[in-house]
Amino acid sequence: MKLVIDPVTRIEGHLRVVVEVAGGKVTDAWSLCTLFRGFEIFLQGRDPMSAWHMAHRVCGVCPTSHGNTSCMGLEDAFGVTAPWDAWLVRNLMESAQILHSHVLWFYTLNAFDYVDVTSALKAKATTPSLKAVQDKLKAFVASGQLGFLKRGYWGSPLMKLPPELNLELAAHYLQALEIQAKAAQFLAVFGGKFPYHMTTPPGGVTVVPTIEDIANAESLFREVKDFVEGTMYPDLLAIAPYYLDLAGYGRGWANFLAWGVLEDKSHDPYKRVLPRGALYDGQLTPAQKVDPRQVGEWVNHSWYTPPCGNGRNPADGLTVPDFTRYELDHHYSWIKAARIDGKPMEVGPLARMLIAYSYGDPRAKKLVDGALKALGHPGQPQILLSNLGRIAARILEAVLVAQVTEEFFTELTDRVASGKAEWYTPPKIPQSAAGVGAWEAPRGALAHWNHIEDGKLSLYQFVPASNWNFAPRDEKGVRGPVEEVLIGTPVANPEQPLEVLRVLHTFDP
Repeated sequence: MKLVIDPVTRIEGHLRVVVEVAGGKVTDAWSLCTLFRGFEIFLQGRDPMSAWHMAHRVCGVCPTSHGNTSCMGLEDAFGVTAPWDAWLVRNLMESAQILHSHVLWFYTLNAFDYVDVTSALKAKATTPSLKAVQDKLKAFVASGQLGFLKRGYWGSPLMKLPPELNLELAAHYLQALEIQAKAAQFLAVFGGKFPYHMTTPPGGVTVVPTIEDIANAESLFREVKDFVEGTMYPDLLAIAPYYLDLAGYGRGWANFLAWGVLEDKSHDPYKRVLPRGALYDGQLTPAQKVDPRQVGEWVNHSWYTPPCGNGRNPADGLTVPDFTRYELDHHYSWIKAARIDGKPMEVGPLARMLIAYSYGDPRAKKLVDGALKALGHPGQPQILLSNLGRIAARILEAVLVAQVTEEFFTELTDRVASGKAEWYTPPKIPQSAAGVGAWEAPRGALAHWNHIEDGKLSLYQFVPASNWNFAPRDEKGVRGPVEEVLIGTPVANPEQPLEVLRVLHTFDP
């Protein structure tokens, strides 16, 4: 039988997923992006300096990442490098973006696949604060206006947490809403606002932070860091033992890509806090080098005219929409199928943490090895090639980013106090040039390509995280990463395909 989930909720954007189920397991799957964005079209002919403003709007949840990626691509075309002090500010803003997104994902978008809120009403509240949360929940349920909670699979035997843990996690969900706001305020100290900050044009930053600004941002950051380390990470370890079966499926192609994020002073992408690299076939040996020139796109199952794909690199890409009809064996998505040397690649926190781990990065190794030990699988990183691994990696990455953010604050404070900080190198727009920026959003790898002719943008192409993870089949019929990961997923009750939703949400669509 075929099951259709449309729309997939608790995500950013629009997604329809179809799975074929036989013998209680998924035997085939199709990922359908139902949203056409079209930025590649309306950026043509624009002033190159305006592109980074518009590129923010590609995603409302990770706009900072798209803005940084756009700036890097434009700086590549202009032949200019932003001063390191400006990059410290950019790194801090990116850190805020990552922490905001991971807290949002863990509690708001993902948790209700595992936390039975109605079960929390049966818990014995052990503290006044938990009793207050429970009373709120009781009043909420009694009102009959459950909103987004109405469609939950409450009472499903797949929900395994005891009532007391469900209540505690419901309380942490409410705390997480406040922490997200703190992360947004931290970013806005440097960016002016969030989302869609205004202070990082090509060439550097236009904000000149004072010691007081830095202290204000760091105070907000401390609250976020304390929550990530003291609440979110312990919640992961508390929940995981009830759902260790998630380590048994969700491997997929086990090819992983990261362009790298959080810049190093050397501007070497392989030395970034989370470095660039690629892993293939589940081999966790040191990652291989990878270059944006290896990217190819296919549109055999997408609503674009064929010249847009056929393995073209986005530097020579086209985006010409051509909606014909919706058929699973024909065209079924607005996403192009991105590949590295023809291989489908998974991107996101799991890819970044595995690549850092493969390089022997001490922070990544300590966090990953510690989590494996806590979960009862010491020295077995291969179990992370699973749905459980995707969940764990996002939390571990949040802890790692929180740790390194402290170092950025210290260095920026010292530089501002010295009076020698430099913020901006004015770029000169060339008449003819081309560039590419490759970076990471919380959801995964981003790359922006640009061509400039007669001082205007003649081409602008994006390959965001969705074009990797949620890619449709390519010219050979090879499934995209999410489509492949879904194969083998158990489905106990076709009327409540909770297992399928859990897999999808691990990718933070």
